[in-house]
Amino acid sequence: MRRSSAVLAGVLLAGACALPASAAGEAGDHGFTIKDPRITESSGLAASRQHPGVYWTHNDSDDGPYLYAVDSGTGKTVARITLRGIGSPRDVEAVSIGPHNEIYVGDIGDNFGGRWPYVWIYRLPEPKRLTDRTVTATQYVVKYADGPRDAESLLVHPKTGRVYIIDKKEDGGHLYEGPATLSTSRANVFKPVAAVDLWATDAAFSPDGRQLAVRGYFGGVSYGFDAGRIKRQGSLDVPFQGQGESVSYSADGTKLMYGSEGAGSAVQAVDAPARPGGTSPSAGGTPAGDGGSGAGALKVGAVIVAVGLAALFGLRRLRRGA
Repeated sequence: MRRSSAVLAGVLLAGACALPASAAGEAGDHGFTIKDPRITESSGLAASRQHPGVYWTHNDSDDGPYLYAVDSGTGKTVARITLRGIGSPRDVEAVSIGPHNEIYVGDIGDNFGGRWPYVWIYRLPEPKRLTDRTVTATQYVVKYADGPRDAESLLVHPKTGRVYIIDKKEDGGHLYEGPATLSTSRANVFKPVAAVDLWATDAAFSPDGRQLAVRGYFGGVSYGFDAGRIKRQGSLDVPFQGQGESVSYSADGTKLMYGSEGAGSAVQAVDAPARPGGTSPSAGGTPAGDGGSGAGALKVGAVIVAVGLAALFGLRRLRRGA
């Protein structure tokens, strides 16, 4: 039963909570709805720096080697990129943009909890013109220093280009750091460098690379980042979504954009957190860790989340006891 926990959570939360005002908008960095009927399992999100207002996304699986460029003003796809030079994608879970407008795609999912001995990362140049086209990608083999695992979060540091992965574990995972330069001639071993306090479904660096946002099904955490070391700063104001799968900073760093799976799925915008002692870089921002205009909805929703978690883990205990 694939992602049964996430589906249960979506059913419990759907319609129970009002969307925070800061997360509801009409276009651009105020949020948008993906209108392309081909995008039914949007599982990753990355803001283009070369094309203002454009976000890259992809389907989870059963689609093919495709990336979609979505115009946040209209929600329409303005380009579909076919990746050439790679094998058949297995479980694509994340997309991130590194230095020099290089797109990194994480074929890193493992729904069997660690069956695959290796996973893949694909890298390609972001097209300068957004039209349907085929682009040659570089494929990298990835292994973990402590054995196979499931993961849905891939992020590339915007300054150094170093690639990181966060594994997906219910009781919290780890930030894995890749080699300084990825190799095509051998497996790239990713090593755990820091614990992450979340069942992570995606993560993103701020444009300056000094903050790390990690999201899950039930919330999120903001970390300060310094050369692989992280320090927890506070909780993120994550909107309630049926199956929250993705997060990206807006290109200017003022917003966090949250996406979910499903046909016609919404991408919702929330003010990005500030560094400790500061205020949000967006207009009318709030201090880091403060719920802002969405705080009331989050407090109401906390009760629903508690009920959902209780039911979720109750079912798990029943299964284990069966």
